[in-house]
Amino acid sequence: MYDKKSDLAGPGISTYEKVKDILPDNYSALQSPLRRMKALYMIKDYIEKGLADALNIQMVQVPLIVSKDSGVNDYLDRDGSRTPIDFPAGLGLKKRIEAQVVQAATKWKRMALAQFDCNVGQGINTDMKAVRKDYFLDHDHSAYVDQWDWEKRINEEDRNLDYLKETVQKIWKVIRGAGLMVKKEFPELNDPKYPDFPEELKFLHAEEILNMYPDLPRKERETRILQDYPAVFIVGIGAVLKDGYPHEMRAADYDDWITPTIVKDGEQMYGLNGDILVWNPVTKRRHELTSMGIRVTKESLKAQLELTDQLDFLELPYHQAILNDEIPLSIGGGIGQARTYMYLLRTAHLGEVTVSVWPDELKEICKEKNIHVLE
Repeated sequence: MYDKKSDLAGPGISTYEKVKDILPDNYSALQSPLRRMKALYMIKDYIEKGLADALNIQMVQVPLIVSKDSGVNDYLDRDGSRTPIDFPAGLGLKKRIEAQVVQAATKWKRMALAQFDCNVGQGINTDMKAVRKDYFLDHDHSAYVDQWDWEKRINEEDRNLDYLKETVQKIWKVIRGAGLMVKKEFPELNDPKYPDFPEELKFLHAEEILNMYPDLPRKERETRILQDYPAVFIVGIGAVLKDGYPHEMRAADYDDWITPTIVKDGEQMYGLNGDILVWNPVTKRRHELTSMGIRVTKESLKAQLELTDQLDFLELPYHQAILNDEIPLSIGGGIGQARTYMYLLRTAHLGEVTVSVWPDELKEICKEKNIHVLE
């Protein structure tokens, strides 16, 4: 029996022996690095325009740096294991600004909806860059992160599972459309050993997947379900499941994972959020593309912070703004850019589509496997 608590630790594979096992043997990239960059930027342009049309969102500027005191930075989880980079900013000040490099723009976006005067049904998208120093660096985790971090203003009546699913379907259609486009423009990507991008996106609650595979660790549950449904949206990530553990740790102050949503077979299930995962035919395992959700209200914020023993967060400006109804209700998410390029361009490693720092152990493994990472 696996250790359920340690299974929540993440993200990353955790040992380079395991990384070596999962990376494919006899790998041959479908494109040269330069041609891959050309394809990558066509995908980027397609997705940004596609999201703008599908979700009524506008590209805006986004911060790389935020003040520590604002409470705006994203802590990614709720156990405090992934902390941002802190540094002082501002020469000549009596007290320098305590600044942080963003880990994601999740909270900033919600405040920015008011800053950009978005009406209900309007939103923003960003070309977000971040640093996550506490990742284990493997084939699909990097210390450097790029995302389409988007947010959209909604009404109270939009805070339901149907609205979430409708939004997810629109996003999946754009991502799949980008894949079909790039295969048309770059014939070498039409390799018969890789199946086409699935049209159907299957919706399953995390509780349902646990019921199907109660003895498997989380990532193995995901890998197993993706063999039956190669594109899945897992609902309810962060809520404690019947085994006493969440499917995955999720921060308590942005996505709403505590609200009751559906009842199946007499079982109450929770959460207005989730992740899109796909089957990666190159690595033959799970591949996460995006996390998203309907955001907390002041009631669900307080409830989730109480559950996670983080009520002290309520003193921070961002949290105070939610409590005082100063920022709008919203839905939003982050779509991993490099992860998406990796999936659509059929690469084995994130380093084939993004430039970052990689440990020597990983570079040696990649060299043995004929995988050329960018530095």
